[in-house]
Amino acid sequence: MPKIEEISPAEARRRMAQGSRLLDVREAGEHALGLPEGALPLPRAALEANPGQVTPDTGAELLLICGSGRRSLLAAQALQARGYGRLCSVAGGYEAWCKDGLPTVAGAPEDADFLERYSRHLRLPQVGLDGQRRLAQARVLLVGAGGLGSPAALYLAAAGVGKLVVADDDVVDRSNLQRQVLHTEARIGVPKVDSAQQTLAALNPRVQVQAEKLRVNAQTVDALVQAVDVVLDGADNFPVRYVLNGACLRHGKPLVYGAVHRFEGQVSVFDAGRDRGRSPCYRCLFPEPPAAEDAPNCAEAGVLGVLPGVIGLLQATEVIKLLLGIGEPLAGRLLHFDALAMRFRETRLRADPDCPGCGPGAT
Repeated sequence: MPKIEEISPAEARRRMAQGSRLLDVREAGEHALGLPEGALPLPRAALEANPGQVTPDTGAELLLICGSGRRSLLAAQALQARGYGRLCSVAGGYEAWCKDGLPTVAGAPEDADFLERYSRHLRLPQVGLDGQRRLAQARVLLVGAGGLGSPAALYLAAAGVGKLVVADDDVVDRSNLQRQVLHTEARIGVPKVDSAQQTLAALNPRVQVQAEKLRVNAQTVDALVQAVDVVLDGADNFPVRYVLNGACLRHGKPLVYGAVHRFEGQVSVFDAGRDRGRSPCYRCLFPEPPAAEDAPNCAEAGVLGVLPGVIGLLQATEVIKLLLGIGEPLAGRLLHFDALAMRFRETRLRADPDCPGCGPGAT
């Protein structure tokens, strides 16, 4: 087969004026970042699957453009194999088109800040414009603005989750700064939720942060949980975890669990509220709380400073996957992390038919 002709953006523009079609074969999320004026947005996979939707005339000249010139060349080769004979790929792609100052049009109604801020998400087919819009409409409850809540909140805000409800009744202490990266030396003595609100607003002013300075307990939990889409457990004590588990079961919300102890951490997703009988809940794993002396918190046992960062980021990853409906969540799986050995291992979890939390006789 003859070699595909590569042309400059200016030459493509000239040929368009003579009637040639310009096809932008980037993904839909990339189209949202802007289009060459006059181009037809058509992702590569859709074009290769049915080139006849553009034109059944295999003798028509088609100009293909992508982000940098590689995908358009591959798409042209695929069309050539289908019998199309007059194909050109725009060298340098949309990047070169913009660099040469050629006219462009908006690819989405969102403002420039949105498109630039989330441009790397928009390039992901699994996220794209629709996924980023879903994130912008999502509401997440973070219980705790400490070691786990800090990294999780930072990355959920950066990812564009529309509303973060941060619940914590504590104030910033100097000992927190070794791992709780939401806070600073200047905010010692400030309520953690207020400190979190300042940090997250500075990172992404598009995100709404609702600061709830309260203790999460049986009296306060339902109002918090029922108003969100996903709950992230950043608590460091068993009573709060049991209360959260019960509320998530009542209101059908997924609970993204995380815990740390010295050099080890755990992450899972408990989604029995939406998948009762199939997905386990927290009490399937821990039917009853341990004695206080068997479960010391970080203040008593100590913790490697970076460990909550690792676990909190894994939790944030699970939250984003749940909000977008992508990938395989950790429901039914408990992920263990050993920082000293730098090793992950996984334990399968099953719903306990006699679970006191989600079983038939649950209370």
